[in-house]
Amino acid sequence: MEAINSLLVGALGPLGPLMVVGGLGLLLILVTLPFLITKKEDPLEKLKRSNAEQSRGDAKHDRLRNAKSNKKLERYSSFLEPQNEAEYSAMRQKMLQAGYRSKDAVRYFHFAQFSLGILGLIVGVVYFLLFLAADDPDMQKTLMYTMGPGIIGYMFPKYWINKRMETRKEEIVNGFPDALDMLLVCVEAGQSMDQAILRVAGEIRTSYPSLADEFEIVSHEIKAGKDKPTVLSEMAERCGVPDIASFVTVLVQSATFGTSVADALRVYAAEMRDKRVMRAEEKANKLPTKMTLATMMLTVPPLLIILIGPSLLGISKMGEMSAQQTQEEARK
Repeated sequence: MEAINSLLVGALGPLGPLMVVGGLGLLLILVTLPFLITKKEDPLEKLKRSNAEQSRGDAKHDRLRNAKSNKKLERYSSFLEPQNEAEYSAMRQKMLQAGYRSKDAVRYFHFAQFSLGILGLIVGVVYFLLFLAADDPDMQKTLMYTMGPGIIGYMFPKYWINKRMETRKEEIVNGFPDALDMLLVCVEAGQSMDQAILRVAGEIRTSYPSLADEFEIVSHEIKAGKDKPTVLSEMAERCGVPDIASFVTVLVQSATFGTSVADALRVYAAEMRDKRVMRAEEKANKLPTKMTLATMMLTVPPLLIILIGPSLLGISKMGEMSAQQTQEEARK
């Protein structure tokens, strides 16, 4: 053991045994992982699935479905999905709000986290062994270069989903007042609410594709016979925007109490226009505060150079002249 230890220290430096042990551990994890996550399909579940497929008949070709389940990922569902129902529902809701409506969206997310984390860890270890191991780095630097890429790769899908959610919500908020105005025009022109929603979806697709997709889903689900309040409530959950939730409440209450949908839309559209103006004014009021730091950094240093520069230059010249006079007097 001492001979092997001295050989590793001589070849890889003081951290050679630690790196070898870590590499062996990672190799064992990669080798045993397929056996841990692979599970055989339960015969009872297989029988239920076959019976369900036979009873559905041609329903598997239904166009209202967003995507078919991935059979390859189905085998690893226990590994790639949260086992807690609350966690799965929350993650599913996030994926819907980010615009990923596939049945396997949650599995793809966790698979991306796992694969990018392992890939980043491998890249970090290889980079450390090839370029930094010969310099005898300390433990902090070793952990930073080996574990850092793995942590970044693991957190990148979560950052991407959160960024996608914010971008999609902002797009929906910006396009919703225009969509309401067009919806009001269509309803007042004599179209039904379902036809108006489908027409508005086609009109705003170029500018606001996310909102157009939501309107199209609502229209198709209503045509398929689904309950309208339920469809609108699901739209509000998918969007995750308070304005959409309020709009759904207005439509449901209007249908419940039998009031005019056009009047309700007119009042709510005016309110949405006012809110858009208020948001623009809020951003305009925040602009001077945000520009203060940039203004100070870009204007104050040049101003100081212009004002104090000549004085400093004159003082330095006077100092040089006094020093020369002192030297001349000393020589005399």
